[in-house]
Amino acid sequence: MNNTEFFLNNLPLFLPLIVLQFGLMVTALIHVLKHPNYRFGNKALWVVVVVLFQIVGPVIYFVFGRGDEE
Repeated sequence: MNNTEFFLNNLPLFLPLIVLQFGLMVTALIHVLKHPNYRFGNKALWVVVVVLFQIVGPVIYFVFGRGDEE
């Protein structure tokens, strides 16, 4: 079984994870770009974390990086 067959056979398992990742990433990116306050780091750091670290990056941003709302 090659990689393409493996992916297609397991697509019902991968699809919810893909949708979850994309939704979290878009939500976190919108928040990072709209809000100037962060507990740690700066805007560039959080954009990189959110985009590169799938599922975990957006969660880390919302738990540790998101600053106070103004």
